Amino acid sequence: MPTLRIFLAEALGTAILILGGVGTAVFDADRAGVLGVAIAFGLSLLAAAYLIGPISGCHINPAITVAMVAVRKTDVRLLPVYLGGQVAGGLFGALLIWSIGQGKAGFTAMDQNGKPTIVSVSETGFASNGYGAHSPDHYNLAAVMLVEVVATAVFALIVLATTADGFPVAMGGLVAGVTLTLVHLMCIPVSNTSVNPARSLATAVFQHGWALDQLWAFIVFPLVGGLLAGIGWHALNRIRATVAETGGLAPNMPRL
Repeated sequence: MPTLRIFLAEALGTAILILGGVGTAVFDADRAGVLGVAIAFGLSLLAAAYLIGPISGCHINPAITVAMVAVRKTDVRLLPVYLGGQVAGGLFGALLIWSIGQGKAGFTAMDQNGKPTIVSVSETGFASNGYGAHSPDHYNLAAVMLVEVVATAVFALIVLATTADGFPVAMGGLVAGVTLTLVHLMCIPVSNTSVNPARSLATAVFQHGWALDQLWAFIVFPLVGGLLAGIGWHALNRIRATVAETGGLAPNMPRL
């Protein structure tokens, strides 16, 4: 069934994103640094795009799916299929990271009886997103809201552009991956970079503390950004249509 293929493809792609991006942040943040983690997220998206792009379009992000639905590039009836696959894949990817981490002493916090819990070491937060005291550089909620909404909107607009008529299909994954790298370079100090509710949910569940309390922000803000990208895309279409009618459209420019 097409819906099952989409669900499984989105689950696989989101798991790859979590394993590659979050896995680098959890296991190797000290050596990789902000640049290394940002590149890891971008490369993970790039790999997933070429693997599952022909099947589902490789949204692997609820905010991207919302943007695609808003511009009618994805049937709204498929929204639960996409979101379900993304959430399932994100949680599975995080579970794999947590399971691998059990091979290192001290990776998991202990309760008063000395038994392992599913709470990640508080110093790392399991690469969860946060604001205030849990922002990497202690940015407040207003700053996190602004960066997440704007960064998600820009990222979603670029993804929409890669699916426009005339855009080289083979370049879509590369452009999206580079853009996600750029977004992470800017946002990691502020919010640890979400721009993806499935990514935030996956890590918050295993951090199992403050990240769950602040999770709402990293669901709402990226979704708002995705919706704004859809609105912006419609506006860009109208502008380009007007330019084309007046003969101002540059030769070979992709038509949206």
